Amino acid sequence: MHSNIISMYRSHNCGELNASHINQEVTLAGWVQKSRDKGFMNWVDLRDRYGITQLLFDESRSEKSVFELAKTLGREFVVQVKGTVIEREAKNKNIATGGIEILVKEMTILNAALTPPFTIEDDTDGGEDIRMKYRYLDIRRNPVKNSLLFRHKVAQAVRNYLSSLDFCEVETPYLIKSTPEGARFCSSKQNERRSILCFTTIATNIQTTFDGWRNG
Repeated sequence: MHSNIISMYRSHNCGELNASHINQEVTLAGWVQKSRDKGFMNWVDLRDRYGITQLLFDESRSEKSVFELAKTLGREFVVQVKGTVIEREAKNKNIATGGIEILVKEMTILNAALTPPFTIEDDTDGGEDIRMKYRYLDIRRNPVKNSLLFRHKVAQAVRNYLSSLDFCEVETPYLIKSTPEGARFCSSKQNERRSILCFTTIATNIQTTFDGWRNG
């Protein structure tokens, strides 16, 4: 099921293509990191959580409609592209995919985006306050993303180890302060003299927490 969902949008991720894939037809999807328009050629850096791959839109080799569409792309647009892996003339040794680029034949804009309030880069120009306000953008940056992935791997390793020893993980209820946005008190079956805070849906809890971060 998971592989079928992924294959709907991409055949490879943006961090795995190299010289061994030259002349292969591929499909990629991700965020637009940046673009460089030279008039007759347009280069776009496409980013996902795995890395960056350079896309090439060539006036003489790309469809006119695709070439013109590439000129409308802005930072953090979400796009899907199909094209051929070709050797990159000016190679970039700083990234894993620096020896190749994709000559784009088809492109679909999956979601347009407003210009983000700070750059989505390792060394961003955004202060802490603005990054916390737009946390969903900040977690796309490598330092934050890598921290989240590391935390995930540690938690997964601990769970797998304890599960192998036949431990059973039990999640206890979260007891937090009441809010007027959908929370209500209800009686606990374990102790009818006490009340616990119940949220009508998990989504309400997530939204309330997010609002707390945003307004805090």
